[in-house]
Amino acid sequence: MQRIRLRYTKRGRLRFTSHRDFQRAFERALRRAEVPMAYSAGFTPHPKVSYANAAPTGTGSEAEYLEIALTDARDPGKLRLLLDESMPVGLDIIDAVEARTSGLADRLTASVWELRLDGVTPEDAERAVDAFTSAETVEVQRKMKNGMRTFDARGAVVSLEAHTAQPEAQKSQSETHSPQADRPTDQACAILRLVVRHVTPAVRPDDVLSGLRAVADLAPPVPAGVTRLAQGLFDEETGTVTDPLAPDREAVAAASPTAATAAAAKASA
Repeated sequence: MQRIRLRYTKRGRLRFTSHRDFQRAFERALRRAEVPMAYSAGFTPHPKVSYANAAPTGTGSEAEYLEIALTDARDPGKLRLLLDESMPVGLDIIDAVEARTSGLADRLTASVWELRLDGVTPEDAERAVDAFTSAETVEVQRKMKNGMRTFDARGAVVSLEAHTAQPEAQKSQSETHSPQADRPTDQACAILRLVVRHVTPAVRPDDVLSGLRAVADLAPPVPAGVTRLAQGLFDEETGTVTDPLAPDREAVAAASPTAATAAAAKASA
């Protein structure tokens, strides 16, 4: 059995799809691409697909991950192209690697988020960020399955910075295809860059926004545009979030040339 790990996106209007919506679209793509999926046992067999830490509905993402199990070996690059062609535009399969290590979910310990605050000046955003990061704790409330729960939104935040977004007319072509382009505007607005650890209960970008409102009365006139830029293992030394698929790529590269050639020949057969 071969295991393939995939990275996918939620862009544009497709950020409003729920996790269940994506599951249905992905399972249809598996059938269209004729992927030799392994299935679970029992009365209702289903494809062996493992999803890891999906982004909340309504948020965009450049870094969602899943793993599939195959009965026959396939080349990860070719498989990625086939699946991407079978998915709706916006739900894009952008990376694939053969799983050579264990514990993908264990390597998703932090996320990098971008929050676009239309109608908020960079000065107000910086003031609110300073108030938030200076606080020891910032209590917020969120409705959960068992009712309202109060928890600290500050402790999980590794870093929070304010930036100024350029007007669309001043951006290059590559910049207009960035996650910020989901909500184009001809006026500058504030951008927050957030690195947050995955803790329990999970601290989401909207919890941080609630915290900014609590400590600095920052209340954007329209809902924030939220995009996950990366997620992976948090490196304590550098303060960065690393690529969770890197260990698998390194393991593939370290394989002997003979084994790699045999695997490629089997996949293309």
